[in-house]
Amino acid sequence: MGTAAKVGETPDVTKAAIEEYAAPEIVKDQALVKDWPAERDRFQKDPDAFWADAAKQFVWTKPWNKVFEWDGIHHQWFTGGRTNITVNALDRHANSENANRAAFIWLGEDGTEKIVTYRQLYRDVCRFANGLKSLGVKKGDRVVIYMPLTIEGAISMLACARIGAIHSVVYAGLGHSSLRDRVEDAQARVVIAGDAGFRRGKPVPLKGIVDEALDGLETVEKVVVFTRDPKAFEPASAREVDFRELMKFPAECPAEDMDSEDPLFILYTSGTTGKPKGVVHVHGGYMVGTTYHLKSFFDVGPRDLFWCTSDIGWIVGHSYIVYAPLCAGVTTLFREGAIDFPDPSIAWQIVEKYGVTKMFTAPTALRMFMRYGEALPQKYDLSTLRVVACAGEPLNPEAWRWAQTYIAGDGKWGYVVDNWWQTELGGPALGTPVTMPMRPGKAGLALPGCEADVVDINGNPVAPGTSGRLILKRPFPHFMRTIWNNAARFEKDWLELAGCYITGDLATKDEDGYISVIGRADDVLNVAGHRIGTAEVESALVSHPAVAEAAAIGIPDSLKGEAIVAFVQLRAGHVASDTLTASLIEHVRRELGPIATPSAIKFVAALPKTRSGKIMRRLLKAQETGAEIGDLSTLEQ
Repeated sequence: MGTAAKVGETPDVTKAAIEEYAAPEIVKDQALVKDWPAERDRFQKDPDAFWADAAKQFVWTKPWNKVFEWDGIHHQWFTGGRTNITVNALDRHANSENANRAAFIWLGEDGTEKIVTYRQLYRDVCRFANGLKSLGVKKGDRVVIYMPLTIEGAISMLACARIGAIHSVVYAGLGHSSLRDRVEDAQARVVIAGDAGFRRGKPVPLKGIVDEALDGLETVEKVVVFTRDPKAFEPASAREVDFRELMKFPAECPAEDMDSEDPLFILYTSGTTGKPKGVVHVHGGYMVGTTYHLKSFFDVGPRDLFWCTSDIGWIVGHSYIVYAPLCAGVTTLFREGAIDFPDPSIAWQIVEKYGVTKMFTAPTALRMFMRYGEALPQKYDLSTLRVVACAGEPLNPEAWRWAQTYIAGDGKWGYVVDNWWQTELGGPALGTPVTMPMRPGKAGLALPGCEADVVDINGNPVAPGTSGRLILKRPFPHFMRTIWNNAARFEKDWLELAGCYITGDLATKDEDGYISVIGRADDVLNVAGHRIGTAEVESALVSHPAVAEAAAIGIPDSLKGEAIVAFVQLRAGHVASDTLTASLIEHVRRELGPIATPSAIKFVAALPKTRSGKIMRRLLKAQETGAEIGDLSTLEQ
């Protein structure tokens, strides 16, 4: 290890500048799990006993016979056990001293606030569950949810789970063809939809998208419509039902008794490339695994005010807005709309007003905050903020350094940590626990439950610091069970390397087990036979003081195979120029070597992103090469 630099110092762009940053004492002292090496050892010594201990903290109507069964591809957890995730998310809190604790604090862009307690949420979910039953919805039926980020969206999810129906949330705003594909694949009988969402002060019409998506689909029997204006419901057809009418049913609804392995939901991947796949998660293992990591890795308990900046349309929203926080009995804040509207400082106003203690956000958001400058967060009291966890894209060192300095007070009160997972995994697999040192640019260590490695094309471990394929050597409880209607697609990722799951990501691993996720295997540049991750180039660019955010693509080159073109969004106070272009190219050359030197730098006002905040490099590439652009339904408008 090299000497760690102080976060507050002027950034040094050399690779050795910051190699390790110790966990702040205030965070370590208050952590729920203080000895992470011991926790990891506990898992490794007896994985089944480890997960059995975690599962015993939940209510089961019938205990399990066996913790784990696995044939090298298909896996089951807590077999024979019976429960319903909503019993653990609602009943046990609504009937305890937690009854009047706030379950959700919902905020609108216009400042609207709505708070529901555990008892209120329990009653509302039961009402809506009874309403769905009145429509004939039963165990095993699929219900597609196309709702804005509202409490009613969460109620819809929980009500489906309550009666054993399988929900499939589609991010509100995806296009009609994307919605139709998902409805058809799931063979949904019912669709629950909002008439509009709100973003940047403007309504985002949803109902027209639903109408077009469902046109001619006879399999959909009912469309439940939630209108923002209680008086605005006007049925367009006989199959449409007012959401609020289904909230008038009795406030008691017994939970359907579910097998641990019964499906809880289908969540389709974003579909930025190829046909979206319906990832299946189940009641038992998903409940146990995601809640364990909320408490242990994210360090969230009943003492906390937890803010997750995701949406229920993504896996983060499923796991860490709705299910795990409710199972843990904590208070979760979530907000509809853009995180920098109506004012770039709104995030810090919220942290100060509500005393947010733990926050889960994306590297994209941190880079956006960085673009607005350090003066904004310094105007507000952020000293309640103990942990800021990031996932979604690689967290580049410069963005981490900025956030640790200006959001976490240079360790005086908080800690910014990275973690990595996928829709398929349900919850964190790699991360930097809050009591462990952060190594900027590295997601962290394999968390309990996860056995990860970085290997070559033949499955052989690569040398430390060498890029390779990131694989997982065993499943864990919150790992997907299959792909809906396409088991072969699920099996394929286990069959290529026997007994290993191929994540599709490239990574490096250091001598101590810290893993840096470079990016998707299809986000790899091949320049003169050298494989370079787009994230490496982008991270080098963002470490330059003029750059807020960057995206790198490869375009065909007759000499090199591929040439690197970089798209750069500048920080406030910096202006595009030939001099700056030369400076950036030289900066990347110095950081990564001549082979990674961009052939061109293009300055842009904004980078195209999906609504979950991921940069759409394929769109940039299509625009540069004249290729077919393809489906843009996930593009943030």
